Amino acid sequence: MPSPSSSTHSQSSIQQEYGDSDLGSTSVLIVDDNVQNLELMQAYLEDLPCTIRTARDGVEAVENIQEHVPDLILLDVMMPRMSGFEVCQKLKSNPQTRDVIIIMVTALHEVGDFERAVECGTNDFITKPVNKLELLTRVRSLLELRVLKRRYDELLALKQRVGPDEGSREEAGQKLE
Repeated sequence: MPSPSSSTHSQSSIQQEYGDSDLGSTSVLIVDDNVQNLELMQAYLEDLPCTIRTARDGVEAVENIQEHVPDLILLDVMMPRMSGFEVCQKLKSNPQTRDVIIIMVTALHEVGDFERAVECGTNDFITKPVNKLELLTRVRSLLELRVLKRRYDELLALKQRVGPDEGSREEAGQKLE
């Protein structure tokens, strides 16, 4: 019978082999005008194997996204120059960035603020002060969904290239080579 530590180790190995390894290809952009909040969220996420970038306001975030579209954005709502609402609306209205997952991070607690965020297209909310476990759980789950969607899109594209009436699996495999 395996010891509890070996069971935990094998479970951890399985999770790393099948879960975290896929997250290594993902990226997160943290956007907050408060440097302490920015650094705190970055520190909370440092154990995830994804690439993490930061921006200090909405304008810097949009410029950053034009250079490299992230998989997920942690987006503060109240910022100078361009609010999180404006950033979210801009990204969701652009075909190249509409699939980016956006989590609004806010100290606002009014129902109207949440309604406005939903209207802008946010995928989720986290309230400030940010709880480390909540942040890690949501970011990991949404990044895993992003990876699955990317795989699905790749399989769909492959199916379209191979075509439904192209013969057997063996022939399809030869086409891929």
